[in-house]
Amino acid sequence: MTELIRKSLRDSKTARWFILGLVSFTMMCMYYLTDAMAPLQERLQANLSWTASDYGFFTGGYGWFNVFLLMLVFSGMILDKMGVRFTGILAIGIMLIGGFIKYWAISGHVQGSFELSIFSWHAISHSKSAVVAGFGFAIFGVGCEMFGIAANKAVVRWFRGKEMALAIGLNTSTGRIGTALAMFTPIPLIKLTGTISSPVVLSLFLLCIGLLVFILFTFMDRKLDREEADAGIAVEEEFKFTDIVDIARNRAFWYITILCVLFYSAVFPFIKYATNMIVQKFGISDSFAGYIPALLPFSALLMTPFFGGLFDKKGKGATIMVIGSILLVCVHLLFAVPSLNSFPIAIGLVLVLGVAFSMVPSAMWPSVAKIIPEKKLGTAYALTFWVQNWGLMGVPMLIGVVLDKYCITGTMHKMVDGHDQIITLYNYSIPMLIFACFGMLAIVFAFLLKAEDRKKGYGLELPNVKLS
Repeated sequence: MTELIRKSLRDSKTARWFILGLVSFTMMCMYYLTDAMAPLQERLQANLSWTASDYGFFTGGYGWFNVFLLMLVFSGMILDKMGVRFTGILAIGIMLIGGFIKYWAISGHVQGSFELSIFSWHAISHSKSAVVAGFGFAIFGVGCEMFGIAANKAVVRWFRGKEMALAIGLNTSTGRIGTALAMFTPIPLIKLTGTISSPVVLSLFLLCIGLLVFILFTFMDRKLDREEADAGIAVEEEFKFTDIVDIARNRAFWYITILCVLFYSAVFPFIKYATNMIVQKFGISDSFAGYIPALLPFSALLMTPFFGGLFDKKGKGATIMVIGSILLVCVHLLFAVPSLNSFPIAIGLVLVLGVAFSMVPSAMWPSVAKIIPEKKLGTAYALTFWVQNWGLMGVPMLIGVVLDKYCITGTMHKMVDGHDQIITLYNYSIPMLIFACFGMLAIVFAFLLKAEDRKKGYGLELPNVKLS
């Protein structure tokens, strides 16, 4: 009888997985808005007179405030102080504001160009619509990353000592279904409505539904609080600012964090440019090309249960990260080979990248929870995401500049939505080699993490599930 009294809602498998479904659905809506403009590079360049640099500037806007204003660090402290429920709702509100600004920028209300001076010695000219869209994307990025760390902490709380790696992996990859949908639905939607901003409108509607779903999560999470309080489960010591110093002194934490930014810098920016790359290298129409990068999150979703379950039951987390990073390098090196331009090769490489995309996150995020105590976990995730945002901000801008300076092979006339447009042609070999270099560095830090785990005994190679 005493044992039954001590059980809480999280001990119910049905309740745990229902909670995961609620959080993951909101993540899916969030990622749809994140990537709704990824297949539209060619149309944005044609309809709004953007260059590849403009597109890279807009895409890099995601990390501006997170990186330079340290908003991610503040988000982590808010999470550890105020809890998952408050932080999650705040994050969704911020995302909606940023999404509305992005919609305003691309819906024809902003015209002209804007000259940006960097430290008074170099001026860069960008379309005003790209600058305003980037500003909205920067606000959205604050909310998006804030919700990401809140979701991770929520899943860790409900699944610690149970199927934690599987749950975190499924949460991440289910959220990526939003990315998959964003790869192939925007262009048919634009053809149906005749407006380039319609995918963003749909995204905002979906995110409002995600807000309602997350509110349902808050009711169940509050009930768990009451049950644990009634059962006499001790509340952890409140987060202190000095805890940041403790996190920063942990070498394994920095190995995971650097591995994170390197790995994701070779995946997310690739997704932003993948549709245009596939159109130009493989000779596929943009109406169909979005289906190919959409295979990446779908294949990750199918493989995540396997790798998450492997980490939970058998361990080998650091080893999984090494293998995933190796696969990442192989994929980008093969994409860089000009002669490998057949349609089946594109599908095969994206599927393999999906395997890597399921391996590394399913092992990486639970590994942070093994290294860092739960009361500091929100701030630890925030610091990791902050470093990651340097890559999410800088790499798309770098790729855009590289494309405009070194990769233009010519122009051509092409009918886009019934209008004759001049389309710039690119060779994507150099960007793919840049992505491959990030993957090679990720392999180095995965091995360093593996060695540190052997030295300190964090248990990254040990199972997550505690046998009762």
